[in-house]
Amino acid sequence: MNKLVFKLFDGKWNFAVFLILILILAGCSSTITGKAAAEIPKETGKSPEVYFCPKDDCGKALEAKILAANSSVHCAIYDLKLENLISAFSEKSKSIDVKIVMDSDNQKGQIKGNAVRLDNNNQLMHNKFCIIDNEFIVTGSFNPTHNDNFQNSNNMLVVYSKALADNYEDEFNELWNGKFGKGSNVKYPVVYINNIEVENYFCPEDKCASKVTELVNNAKESIYFMAFSFTNEEIGDALLRKNKIEIKGIFDASQSSSKYSQLKRLQEFGLDVKKDSKKYKLHHKVFIIDNSTVVTGSFNPTQGGDTKNDENILIIHDKKITNLFLREFDSLWK
Repeated sequence: MNKLVFKLFDGKWNFAVFLILILILAGCSSTITGKAAAEIPKETGKSPEVYFCPKDDCGKALEAKILAANSSVHCAIYDLKLENLISAFSEKSKSIDVKIVMDSDNQKGQIKGNAVRLDNNNQLMHNKFCIIDNEFIVTGSFNPTHNDNFQNSNNMLVVYSKALADNYEDEFNELWNGKFGKGSNVKYPVVYINNIEVENYFCPEDKCASKVTELVNNAKESIYFMAFSFTNEEIGDALLRKNKIEIKGIFDASQSSSKYSQLKRLQEFGLDVKKDSKKYKLHHKVFIIDNSTVVTGSFNPTQGGDTKNDENILIIHDKKITNLFLREFDSLWK
């Protein structure tokens, strides 16, 4: 201890002063905590929209959002092949600010009149999101390609939130300015939309696998998942530790034969997981926890998806939205 501490304890009067100082500091701490809590955005507005491809024609729904834009459309898209969306981007670029970042392994498409930038090829720019008019975002597992729209199993969400739009715009600007595979932590990790708690993270900076692992660790009743590629051992270990609750999982058949796939390992420990039996790919990246929370986005539970690729996830704590994903899971499970 230093001399000040000894003096504070020197006699009853000084000890009383010390207690007063502690109470003052405690009050400051409470004020700081309260301020931080108040900074969590709480918004009201239109309810989120959920689409499942191919039955809902995600491409048509996204086209409508783009054509209705008033000021800006900024998208980070892994791949772009749908002609109606290429035409929509081209048309809107004549009158508003349209910018697109794509993975370098995929073609730019025939988009005219607007800027398209490619990643630096060091990793996958695997996002599938758009920010429209700085008012709402579109995200999910859906790539605007013929296969993802008309054949593969996918999801797409439209979420009306200025706070989420800010998050995604920050991420988009990093990508647009050539910052791939890294970046700043998300501005608003938690947002309330019509009293629905929504968490938002970007990989690798926000450690998406750890967020999923935490949800799995805290599950009380059930865990269901649909995974295109699932090789992450951290999440696999977490599932094995929860083997006393109901666990069901569907793996895409084309990816589950990989030696790194968690399918065989989870099966050997008795978990109820299996390959998708549909003709086309299961492209979802979804975890459903306790029938009340759903995780979705571009993030595959893989090492590359967690530590190298540019990815995003939403964690939505809402039974109504979760039920929509449960129906999709049940249809694929059967």
